[in-house]
Amino acid sequence: MQHFHRVACGLALALAATATLAQTPAAPQAAASSAPADADAPPAQSRLTARLMYELLISEMLFRQGDAQNSTGTMLSAARRTGDESLFKRATEMAIQSRSGPGALDTARAWRQAHPSSIEASRYELQVLIVLGRIAETEAPLRAVLASLPAEEKIAFITALPALYQRAPDKAEAAQTVQRALSEAVKISALAPAAWTTIGRMRLQNNDHAGALAAATLGQDANAQSEWPALLALQLMSGAGEAKAEALIQRHLSHPDARPEVHIGYARALVEQGRHADAHAQLNTLLHRSPDNAEAWLVRGALYADERKDTEAEADLQHYLNLARQPDQTAGADHARLMLARIAERRGDYAAAERWLASVDSPDQLLAVQTRRAQILARQGRLDEARQAIRNVPERKPEDARQKLLTEAQLLRDHQQPEQAYQLLTEELKKDPDDEGLLYDAAMAAERLDRMNEMERLMRRLIELNPDAAHAYNALGYSLADRNLRLPEARQLIEKAVQLSPDDSFIQDSLGWVHFRMGNVREARKILEAAYKKRPDPEIAAHLGEVLWVQGHHDEARRIWRDGLRQDMDNETLQKTLKRFGVTP
Repeated sequence: MQHFHRVACGLALALAATATLAQTPAAPQAAASSAPADADAPPAQSRLTARLMYELLISEMLFRQGDAQNSTGTMLSAARRTGDESLFKRATEMAIQSRSGPGALDTARAWRQAHPSSIEASRYELQVLIVLGRIAETEAPLRAVLASLPAEEKIAFITALPALYQRAPDKAEAAQTVQRALSEAVKISALAPAAWTTIGRMRLQNNDHAGALAAATLGQDANAQSEWPALLALQLMSGAGEAKAEALIQRHLSHPDARPEVHIGYARALVEQGRHADAHAQLNTLLHRSPDNAEAWLVRGALYADERKDTEAEADLQHYLNLARQPDQTAGADHARLMLARIAERRGDYAAAERWLASVDSPDQLLAVQTRRAQILARQGRLDEARQAIRNVPERKPEDARQKLLTEAQLLRDHQQPEQAYQLLTEELKKDPDDEGLLYDAAMAAERLDRMNEMERLMRRLIELNPDAAHAYNALGYSLADRNLRLPEARQLIEKAVQLSPDDSFIQDSLGWVHFRMGNVREARKILEAAYKKRPDPEIAAHLGEVLWVQGHHDEARRIWRDGLRQDMDNETLQKTLKRFGVTP
C-alpha cells in the first residue's frame, strides 16, 4: 500500500511536469490561416508517449527516494530528447531541492543552451551562480535576462539586482560584474538613471562611498527628474553620512514633479541629523504641492510630537488618520495612534490615552501598546502592575523576550528604581555577556547608582565590541564630565563620538558641557546654542541655561529654562539645575 502511494504521488508530479506536452505539436506549425477550423479534423497528436511517461515516472520515484543524481539525470535526458522547457525546469528544480549546486548549474545551462531566448532559464542560471559564489560567471546570464525582458520590466529587474547580489562573498567582484553587465544599459536614456543607481548601490555594498556618489551623479546627469539617483543619494546621506549627496537630492526636488517619496525621505534624513527646521521646510513644501499626501502629515505630526509641540502634532496626526484609509497604511495608522496616546499621557488625560491604545489593531504593536500602558500605570504610582503588564505580553518572535526585559529595565530607571534595573540587566548579561544593548543599559543603570567603575567597565567592553558605537563614547565622556572627573579624557571620548556622529544634537550637548566644565565658557555657549537650535530638548535647555546664568544673562537663562519646562516639566537634569541655582523661571 505504501509503495502504491509513492507511485501515485510520482505519477501526479510527472503529469504536472508535462502538462503542456499533450497540447504541444511535435514540430513547428505554419501560421494558422484565417479559415475556420475543420470540425472533422483529428485532434493534435500528444507528445506524451509511453516511453516519456515511463521516464518521468521513474525520475519522480527516484527523486522521492532521495536519489538526486539519477532522478535529475533521467529528467534532463527526457528534456534534451523532447526539447520541452517544462522538463528542463523540473530537472533544475530537482537539483536545487536536492542542494546539488553543480547539478543545478549543469541543468540550468543545458536549459539555456536548448532555449537561448528563455528568460526563466537565464534567471535560474544567474541565481544558482550567485548561490555558488561564482560571481564573475553571472555576467552572461545577467545580460541575457536583461536583453530578453520586455521594455516595461527592465527597470524593475535592474533595480532589484543589489538585493540579488547582497550575499555575494566578494562585494568588489559583484560590483564590477554588475557594472560590466549594465555597460549597454547606461547608454540608453530610459535605463541609465536606474542602471547607474544599481551600480552605485553595488559600490555602496562594498563601502565605496565615493564610487556610489559618482554613480548617483552620472545617473542624475542622464535624467535629473528620475527618482532613482535621488533615492541612492538619500541612502548615502542618511546611512553613509555622505554630505555631498545632499546636493543631488536638492537638484531632484527642484523639479515641480519630484516624487513625494524623495521629499519624505529627505525630511527623515534631516530629522536624523537634528535639522528640524529644514525638515519642516521640506514637509511644508510637499504638503503645499500635495495636500492629500497622507505620509507627509504623519511624518510632520511625528516631528511635532518629538518637539513636544503637542497641539500641532495632534492636528497633523488626526488629519493623517482621516486620510489613511488604504490597507497598506495600517502600520502608519497604528503608529499615529500610539503617538496620540503618548500626547494624551503627557497631558495627564489617561482615559484618552487608553482609548487610543485600545484602537491599535496590529499584533506586532502589542509590546509598544503595553509599554505605554505600563508607563501610565507607573506615573500613577502602580509600578508593580506596570512591570507585570510588560511581562504578560506574549512572545511572538525570538527577540521579544529580550525586548521585554530592556523595556522593563527602562521603566525601572525612568521611575527611580536603578538598583532593580541594574540587577535585572546584570542577571541577563550573565547569559549573554556580549549583548551590546544589555551592556549599554546596564552601564546606564550603574551610572544612575553612581557606580562609575562598573559603568566604565561595561562601556569599555561595549566600545571594544563595537568601536563605532558613538553613543557609548558619548555616555562615558558625559558621565565623567558631569562629575568633573578626568576632563581631558572625557573631552577626548566625546570628540570621538562627534567624529562618529557629527550631527547628533545630544552628542553636541555633551561636547558643550565638557567645554563648560573645563572653563571654556564661550565655546560651550556657542556649541550649546547650536545644539539647542537644532533640537530644543529640555536636557540641552538645562545646560545652555546654566552657561547663560554663569555669564550673567539671567533673563535669557530663565527663558530657556521655561521653554525646557514646557516640553517636560519632570526632566530630571533640568529640575536639578533649577534646584541648584534656587531659580523658579
